[in-house]
Amino acid sequence: MIKLDIFHDPICPWCYIGKARLDRAMEARPNHQFVVEWHPFQLNPDMPAQGMDRRAYLEGKFGGVQGAIDAYRPIVETMGAELPKADLGIIKRTPNTLNAHRLIHWAGIEGMQTPIVAALYRAYFHEGRDIGDTETLADIADSMSMDASLVTRLLSTDEDTDMIRARDAHARERGISGVPLYVVANQHAVPGAQATDLWIKVIDELAEAAD
Repeated sequence: MIKLDIFHDPICPWCYIGKARLDRAMEARPNHQFVVEWHPFQLNPDMPAQGMDRRAYLEGKFGGVQGAIDAYRPIVETMGAELPKADLGIIKRTPNTLNAHRLIHWAGIEGMQTPIVAALYRAYFHEGRDIGDTETLADIADSMSMDASLVTRLLSTDEDTDMIRARDAHARERGISGVPLYVVANQHAVPGAQATDLWIKVIDELAEAAD
């Protein structure tokens, strides 16, 4: 088996697009050797804990209405082609994702990391849910057969908060400045939402090397 470490943020549209493309490659090559682990990288580590209005966030980040429209045009076009059921217009708030990353970490302990990541992306990009909200995160955990009451209790504490922040900081210290970023076998870094065909080629080359 080959480790595939993925640095991401569950509110990152390119991360979601990249996941969809990688998923298609792994579906096309069901005997792939990848063992996936998801790692935290907050796009907005200084976001207020309660998040903020999404329109205000985008206009502030990109210098006004037109700047936001121009910056998001390629995202809208690509997501429309790759994930037609997603709806960027339904998103009303940009959350702080620290708690979402804590949930992903706890899911990993139970061997549920990828299903929870997928559920977070669906909740945010398809349903416009606030994935910084404790009740929302507990509901997502429950939908994936995790213990919602335990998740709620943990989220009411600072459990693993420092660890998630330290992992995020360590990623930046290693030179990671944007996501998604994929690290294959702890050796090869693959940045960006790469095409499905590229991932199929990578899987095939790894299989040949193993043989």
